[in-house]
Amino acid sequence: MPLDIPRIRALCFDVDGTLSDTDDQFVQKLTGWLHPMRFLFSGGNPLPFARRLVMTTERPGNILLGIPDRLGIDDEIAAFGDWLYRRGLGKNPQPFLLVPGVNDLLSRLQPHFPMSVVSARGQRTTQIFLNQYQLDPFFQSVATGQTCRRTKPHPDPILWAAAQMQTPPENCLMIGDTTVDIRAGKAAGAQTVGVLCGFGEEDELRRAGADLILPNTAALTDVLLA
Repeated sequence: MPLDIPRIRALCFDVDGTLSDTDDQFVQKLTGWLHPMRFLFSGGNPLPFARRLVMTTERPGNILLGIPDRLGIDDEIAAFGDWLYRRGLGKNPQPFLLVPGVNDLLSRLQPHFPMSVVSARGQRTTQIFLNQYQLDPFFQSVATGQTCRRTKPHPDPILWAAAQMQTPPENCLMIGDTTVDIRAGKAAGAQTVGVLCGFGEEDELRRAGADLILPNTAALTDVLLA
């Protein structure tokens, strides 16, 4: 089913793979780890191998990401991650990466739609990402993995964000890169857009019921402002 654009009055954005270029961040980190063994790779460059490895592991990675939700411990894991971060464990010396075109997208859409973040990340790392790129002013609310009792793929954080934006959930659009985002949006009664700049693959996003598939998040601008 195509998007019913006149029905859209508010936007909800996932973070990893949608606003934050997590794939490239993983590739850079893996390339750094492999650099001492660069003699094993063609041309002494481990980057192509690192990129292929990250792309190959995306589908099983998505399956693993769904396990905490099925066990009902996703919010506890997010809280534990924040606890570790506060104690200096897991801090990333490399900055987050922004998906290309996201800043322009948010700047152009802000006059037309209230917007919220709906992420399964912990509160601390979500805020660090938003602060790094000064994205806070774009969003009326930020739902993390700790905001509601249950996180995505349950609809709770989208319903919460819709209430903060004073918009019925059926008039919201959930934008994300995984089936978890699409399932959460559908469960909330929202329309959904899957983007291919993150972890998800086109066929699985379609099977999850995405109303539209885009090559990247920035492409949403032309769709909504056409």
